[in-house]
Amino acid sequence: MGVRAEQRQETRRALLAEGRRRFAADGYAAVVLTEVARGAGVTKGAAYHHFDSKAGLFRAVLEEVQQEVADEVVTAADTESEPWRQLIAGCRAFLAASSAPGRRRVMLVDGPAALGWQEWRALDEAASGRHLAEALTALVDAGVIADRPVEPLTRLLSGAMNEAAIWLADSSGGDAGREANLTAATTALTDLLSGLRPSP
Repeated sequence: MGVRAEQRQETRRALLAEGRRRFAADGYAAVVLTEVARGAGVTKGAAYHHFDSKAGLFRAVLEEVQQEVADEVVTAADTESEPWRQLIAGCRAFLAASSAPGRRRVMLVDGPAALGWQEWRALDEAASGRHLAEALTALVDAGVIADRPVEPLTRLLSGAMNEAAIWLADSSGGDAGREANLTAATTALTDLLSGLRPSP
């Protein structure tokens, strides 16, 4: 890679980092792209070269956040060898990762509002939603959960987990309170998912 290409990548990384910091702290509506450029130490022209608008920068930040969450879900699921336990571990990881400081506002609050529901949903499906659908399909195929259409089930569970993540992020009691609520949410979700298993 040449020097100019490296400089372009570094500029993009700086804009993403500064944009992410501001979107998470101030919310989409309060962020101004020229101020992001100034904070990143680059020109306004460079910002518009890499991202044609504030919405373009936000989309890139959201994709980065969603990919991080998806990676954490996969990592957690891979620590388990049994498919049912993989699903539970992945769901818990999603709740923890998406409700973490610096992610909740970008991913769950401003994402749908800034980009519109359809675009936000498409990005969500390409990241964590895809892994959830794959896990559920594998469980249905293996007979671990009763045979049923996977797409509506994926959407229902995804919506429930997004709502739970917002609740977790808004929880009081500091880290200890958040951890206790994460355990409670995971237990409730496990009970809910257990209802999908075939009767003995």
